[in-house]
Amino acid sequence: MFHPDSPLDEKSLLASIGVSSFEDLLPRLPKKHLNPKLGLSKSLSEMELTKKVEDLAGKNSRPLSFLGAGAYDHFIPAAVSSLINRSEFATAYTPYQPEASQGTLQTIFEFQSLVAEIYGMDMANASLYDGASALAEAVWVTIRQTERSIILLPEALHPHARQTVETYFSGNPQIKLVTVACPKGVMDMADLDAHLKRHADQVAAVVVQTPNFFGCLEDGKEIADKAHGAGALCIVSSNPLSLGLLTPPGEMGADIAVGEGQPLGLPVEFGGPYLGLMAFKKELLRKIPGRLAGQTVDRDGKVAYVLTLQAREQHIRREKANSNICTNENLCATAFTIHVSLLGPDGLRELAERNLQLAHDAADQLATLPGVKLAFKTPFFNEFVLDVDTDGVGTNAETLNKKLLEKGILGGLPLSAFFPALNHHLLVNVTEKKSKEDIDRLVAALRSLRLEASAGSLR
Repeated sequence: MFHPDSPLDEKSLLASIGVSSFEDLLPRLPKKHLNPKLGLSKSLSEMELTKKVEDLAGKNSRPLSFLGAGAYDHFIPAAVSSLINRSEFATAYTPYQPEASQGTLQTIFEFQSLVAEIYGMDMANASLYDGASALAEAVWVTIRQTERSIILLPEALHPHARQTVETYFSGNPQIKLVTVACPKGVMDMADLDAHLKRHADQVAAVVVQTPNFFGCLEDGKEIADKAHGAGALCIVSSNPLSLGLLTPPGEMGADIAVGEGQPLGLPVEFGGPYLGLMAFKKELLRKIPGRLAGQTVDRDGKVAYVLTLQAREQHIRREKANSNICTNENLCATAFTIHVSLLGPDGLRELAERNLQLAHDAADQLATLPGVKLAFKTPFFNEFVLDVDTDGVGTNAETLNKKLLEKGILGGLPLSAFFPALNHHLLVNVTEKKSKEDIDRLVAALRSLRLEASAGSLR
């Protein structure tokens, strides 16, 4: 049993409380459970060892999960939590005084550099609260920059991101949010053209999420070109992990790129904390929210770090502030930075490829089941939508998911809560943490339930 104190510290602590050993503190715990035999192989990688121990710890209590929809279960190396729990990171606060905050400022600078590189943009800010608020803040930037009032949002935008944008502008009747249809899982270009034509000279920005809420990949370059052709800006929201493999927003022509940093370095918790990523073209520097850390030299010519830009109401006159965002998710940003640094460019690409391959393997197997097919034919990353009632026997995705849970599996997200017309559709996510055996288990369980549905016992 491990604890971090030295033998001398341990002896002193135990003597102070009047016991001779740590085990004496656990008299009610049966001895057979103090040091259980785990049956571990001697040749396991860190990821394999972690999964094995997690499986043992979660036996009979934690279901096998294929949930995604914005909260993704990825492997996080032990070095990430070990480093961010150091007091220098865990207790660091807003770096108002650069002479006392060089480590924190350098960490922010490195984070910004990584985000800008991953997204293929000129620069990035010090982070925002989460991906949804990053998108809403980006929308504000385009409105200030263009002095226009209409924002085009795709139907396949994450519903929580849409709700956040709607909340931001709910009290402003001058700002209008217009939805672009996505009948085949991605943005309908004809509908986009129609909106750009109908609202000529009024559209501030076209928003595109790729991979989108359905996991589908959008043609970001074509959308950006259409936006620019109408004098609007283009905001691209992307999962940063996917960009180890896919074209970054900057190469698509995005003016602002945003995303949720949770897939890299941050575990799936009870709603957060998460990490808002924002990168942008240098022309928009004076319009961005939050803060920007920069690198300079001190009077002795040594490298030093400062807060270069703080465009918020605490630092400048309120009427000139870009946002009321008052901080950044610095500890989460540090976790993101450590994880990405550990991966490096090759590791990020390999991880993205692994997610892509496993998701497609799972989709191919699931789509062969009776009454099941992929809902959309477009390319996808590590998430896809299943239509679980192609034979019309009335299989409801919500009911199906409850039956899967009885078998110890969270099969995905039933989409009817967000898209009522998709009553028979399940959003399934597969990450690198899913083994072939995990996928086989989902396939077998779904096959069994579909057979029940066909027999009329499941509706």
